[in-house]
Amino acid sequence: MKELPGHPRILLFDGVCNLCNGIVHFVIRHDPDGKVSFASLQSDYGQETLKHLGLSTDELHSFIYFRDGQHHQRSTGFLYLARDLGGWWRLWEASWIFPRFIRDFVYGLVAKSRYSIFGKREQCYVPTPELTQRFVAGSLST
Repeated sequence: MKELPGHPRILLFDGVCNLCNGIVHFVIRHDPDGKVSFASLQSDYGQETLKHLGLSTDELHSFIYFRDGQHHQRSTGFLYLARDLGGWWRLWEASWIFPRFIRDFVYGLVAKSRYSIFGKREQCYVPTPELTQRFVAGSLST
């Protein structure tokens, strides 16, 4: 997938998941330069991206992080996101020592229970007017 102008780093997340929304707010607080943009997996952009990548548009259990023209899913996406946030968050890089299947197993346990532990919203998160520019709108072709 080609990189979109103005959006070299995009985090696709489950817009109704409270844990995922918490991660988005965390990134916003710890990314004051606004390097990371966001889109929910349920949005037109998110759905088109899933189709383009050959992923199910119904299973929204993974976040996808686009970075430098490549996409990363599950634990790998999380680790690249932590790297890009810099500072103390780079300590997560120690997790690279574990094979991906182990990291993704742990990620999967959290993903499967996220609604029961953290709850679920009735509708996708709507950004405040101040944050609107951080969210990708439209479709892949726009």
